[in-house]
Amino acid sequence: MGGVRHLTTEELEAGLDEIRLSPRDRGALELIVRRPAVDEREVLEEGELSEAEGLVGDTWSVRGSSRTADGSAHPEMQLNVMNSRVIALLAGERGRWALAGDQLYLDMDLSAENLPAGARLAIGEAVIEVTAQPHTGCKKFAARFGVEALKFVNSPEGRRLRLRGINARVVRPGTVRVGQTAKRV
Repeated sequence: MGGVRHLTTEELEAGLDEIRLSPRDRGALELIVRRPAVDEREVLEEGELSEAEGLVGDTWSVRGSSRTADGSAHPEMQLNVMNSRVIALLAGERGRWALAGDQLYLDMDLSAENLPAGARLAIGEAVIEVTAQPHTGCKKFAARFGVEALKFVNSPEGRRLRLRGINARVVRPGTVRVGQTAKRV
């Protein structure tokens, strides 16, 4: 990632006030990203959410998980959702957002207080449900956004606000489009 400057802890913490202003009950779907293969990203204007596949065309179902006994895809980690204000802070330019590896980016408060496990969001025709599986950063996240960013999202406050995002599963299939409103149901 030559030429990309990672933010300092002080710069990251300075962005918390803006992140805390995220809407609580409804917010815009800012970005949809499909992962057709490891380290590949397709930015979509519209995507299809399926109960069996998650985001259709994404590799979630074939990637597997270290959190399942047999290594298969974890049903409660079907979708990764991230707050768009957080990724805007971490990535700087919008063209780098997809590097986070999440499929849906919402301008919405994803904190455990606001969206506990079991909470549901309607986006277009689809409904997704927040799961209890934690979403944490990894080595790739640190390489793309910096070690300080990884520490920031995994700090006690970062975990409380779920700055790294949430895991969710599809409970009602349907089409989602950038610009649609995600709202609690």
